[in-house]
Amino acid sequence: MNKDIFLTNSLGNKKEKFVPINKNKIGMYVCGPTVYEDPHIGNARPLVVFDVLFRILKCSYGEDKIKYVRNITDIDDKIIQSSIEKNISTKVLTKEITKNFHEDCIYLNCQKPNFEPKATENIPLMIEMITTLIKKNFAYIKKEHVYFEVKKFKDYGKLSNKNLDELIAGSRVEISDNKKNPEDFVLWKPSNDNEPYWDSPWGKGRPGWHLECSVMSKKYLGDKFDIHGGGIDLIFPHHENEIAQSRCANENEFFANYWIHNGFITMSNEKMAKSQGNILKISQFKKTISGQVLRLALMSAHYKQPLDWNDNLIEQCQNTINKWYECYTELKKPVLIPEDYLTPLYDDLNTPGYIANLHKLFDKSQKGELKDKEIFTSACNFVGLLTTTKEKWIDFKKNKSILSEKEILEKIDERNKAREDKKYKLADQIRDELLDKGVLIEDTNDKTTWKFK
Repeated sequence: MNKDIFLTNSLGNKKEKFVPINKNKIGMYVCGPTVYEDPHIGNARPLVVFDVLFRILKCSYGEDKIKYVRNITDIDDKIIQSSIEKNISTKVLTKEITKNFHEDCIYLNCQKPNFEPKATENIPLMIEMITTLIKKNFAYIKKEHVYFEVKKFKDYGKLSNKNLDELIAGSRVEISDNKKNPEDFVLWKPSNDNEPYWDSPWGKGRPGWHLECSVMSKKYLGDKFDIHGGGIDLIFPHHENEIAQSRCANENEFFANYWIHNGFITMSNEKMAKSQGNILKISQFKKTISGQVLRLALMSAHYKQPLDWNDNLIEQCQNTINKWYECYTELKKPVLIPEDYLTPLYDDLNTPGYIANLHKLFDKSQKGELKDKEIFTSACNFVGLLTTTKEKWIDFKKNKSILSEKEILEKIDERNKAREDKKYKLADQIRDELLDKGVLIEDTNDKTTWKFK
């Protein structure tokens, strides 16, 4: 339907109307995982953010007009270090973590990108781009290393909106005597004994991380394309370096026209990070929480803002999904969603605004009109929610409940005994404990019944 889409472009840091290079061939590249350990909830946020953007683009321009590329980084220093610590080969490690990543994507109801290239499958193209950069005098060789010479690229720092001195002062720049300048970054490095390597004109080694994305985006989307996305932590140095090497190799004024970055996930307003010891793996939630609940939680704040992760957020989203399933109806085909309700998504992926509209649709659908329920269900489906039947949702809750039916009945008996003994505080504690574990109890006509909430 070609409705106008507005996005906050990190290159200039302002909201802009999205104008594709070619509306029939829209390209979006998003930095995927470095597969050295299982994905955590911070990794899940860009998965959901860019999945929503993918859905909006397809709705506006047509499914066959969008090419979404998300890479897998399967060779990197972190991968080598992790394989050493786990005492397994990098091949075994990356295969296992990639499998877990794909399972997490399914769990979160993320649609598959059109292409998902792996770094190790594109080494010859990486060698080719490095060779080009050397020939054009943007890169130099030193002791089997190849470095990009940052000072040769006049626009370095434009994405970060900082000058070179500020960037170096505010980041961990790799120190090496091989470099001409501290800010120069590696395009190729030699491999040590027992490390993965590929033959190259500069010796046996492997590519630099930044180069991998430049090559894979070029392979599938060309020298310049529409949207490049990732977490805010990738702006510098990763995306800044991508721009430098890609523009210099391809001799372009632009690399990607729109740079979209999602904010951090925090816990108690502290950035989620391994060094903080507050990393939550996606796999930890699968035992008791539906992926729909996590997905709703990840959409509950605007993608540009930090999202503070806590138990209250999960409980609220759990209750919302439970409530919404009251108006779920099976659809033979998607129903047209009124344009007014979709408007927030087109305005810089305003998912909180869209969720507010879903609440309005829910209230309307409670009147019992089948058409309203179909619109509501379709509107939820549009952003990856209410994607299983009501029966499957109830079964999931039963299967994921911490308590068995026998244990629930024993708790109810314990509560009834407490009430008979006028130990009302204890009875309330048992009721609250059951509620915390997803079991709602109701007292009617001297009889206590229960159900999964």
